Amino acid sequence: MRALQLHGHRDIRIDDVPEPTPPPGWSVIKVAASTICHSDLREWNGPTYIGRTGKPNAITGVYLPVILGHEFSGTVVEMNGSHPTIRVGDRVAPDGCICDETCWYCRHGQYNLCDNVAVLGFDGHGSHAEYVAVPNYALNALPDDISDEQAALIEPLSVAVHGVRQGGVTVGDVVAVVGAGMVGLCAAAVAMASGAEHVFVSEPLAGRRERARQLGATVLDPSAGDVAEQIRDLTGGHAADVAIDCVGVESSLNSALALSRKGGRVSLVGIFSSRPTLDIDKIGLDERSLVGSLAYAYDFPRAIGLVADGRVKLDGFITGRIPLDRIIEDGFETMENDANNQIRIVVDTQAR
Repeated sequence: MRALQLHGHRDIRIDDVPEPTPPPGWSVIKVAASTICHSDLREWNGPTYIGRTGKPNAITGVYLPVILGHEFSGTVVEMNGSHPTIRVGDRVAPDGCICDETCWYCRHGQYNLCDNVAVLGFDGHGSHAEYVAVPNYALNALPDDISDEQAALIEPLSVAVHGVRQGGVTVGDVVAVVGAGMVGLCAAAVAMASGAEHVFVSEPLAGRRERARQLGATVLDPSAGDVAEQIRDLTGGHAADVAIDCVGVESSLNSALALSRKGGRVSLVGIFSSRPTLDIDKIGLDERSLVGSLAYAYDFPRAIGLVADGRVKLDGFITGRIPLDRIIEDGFETMENDANNQIRIVVDTQAR
């Protein structure tokens, strides 16, 4: 089969590779739609996440080269073992976390914190391919009224759901989201669906600000002045009860701290590639709560429900559709060079 493999820094290739064979407890999915995430771009630009380990993953046995892709939907075509509700022929949106199912965290419902966690598309072969193997426990059934393309976006939506839950967003809260990429836009949508009274989004790119505005958020432009002053002016000096950092750089973290009120909460959804410096007094003396958020834990059913009942609409986040053969030029390079307009490009891995 054809697959997009990461070989190393700035080295991705469409290779012919064997179709996956499912080990016990795994299934093979025929990929219907796979989308390009900024994490894929980060791996391409390096240093690669899997490359830093220097050895094959303990669960999957995978090392470089690795097939990228972790946001996808498809149909179960082979099962080795069983699932309580899913059978061959069912449409699914698979969870990207691969866990050992035996450590303390797995046994206590925090499988995203598994001591040996692997991530599909990084530590295990992913979805930018015609077929992909995933654990049976990672399968999530799809209702008929969610399209394959929408279903491919359930994964980033689940990241946002988890981040909003970690932030403790409740009815009536004022929420500030830093960053209007895919996850930031989803976080804003989920916060609204969770009953937030007012949602602000801080984003420097005009195209992304417009997408946030179309969701119903109030946008903050960092180039127009201090965003902390902007949000205080708009909230009568109150600021946000919950701020969600969906970028993962020092400036975004400090912005989230500044956008939140004293006694407020900050949820870190963005993944940091370097350690930031922050004003610790904004946490200690102002009694803010700073909480991490990694991927998701049983959040796929929640995300699927939000799309199925219409509270979150995903079609507007799709900014391109391409065949697998064009994934480098029209996918990776386009997203890298046009961040203002690109949110998610859908890859048809079956197209010839």
